[in-house]
Amino acid sequence: MKDNSFEKFPIVDEEGRVIGEATRGECHSGSKLLHPVVHLHVFNSKGEVYLQRRPDWKDIQPGKWDTSVGGHIDYGEEPEQALVREVREELGITDFKPERIGKYVFESKREKELVYVHRTTYDGPVTPSAEELNGGRFWTLDEIRQAIGKDVLTPNFESEFQKFFL
Repeated sequence: MKDNSFEKFPIVDEEGRVIGEATRGECHSGSKLLHPVVHLHVFNSKGEVYLQRRPDWKDIQPGKWDTSVGGHIDYGEEPEQALVREVREELGITDFKPERIGKYVFESKREKELVYVHRTTYDGPVTPSAEELNGGRFWTLDEIRQAIGKDVLTPNFESEFQKFFL
């Protein structure tokens, strides 16, 4: 399996206004075309956070532990619509109440994303997609602190989690 490099993404300014479109391949080629994504941090009532493990076939950060849910906003889709879709696709969760925490620009060597950050508290069943993920589990805050900087977590998750939750 591999990502669809021809999938269309909106290109946005730093306020989130759509100013164009490009393919996944173009956005992830080092072009630094700013494209929007949604993230959801799923906490349970014990204060642990669910992390997904990225499959080895992903084009960005394969095999690393990452945000509970993360996905690109499709062209013509609002962030809240994308969040509901991605949470259902990746974790099988449909009954959650997201709280928007903020947004920021993340830049790596290969891409530049406008990230809409959300959190929720959820104690129901989590069913990670066998097609999109390589499993997942709840982590304590201490486990996350100990893993930071050890090339276990994605750099995006590390910086975001430290900025908003630690």
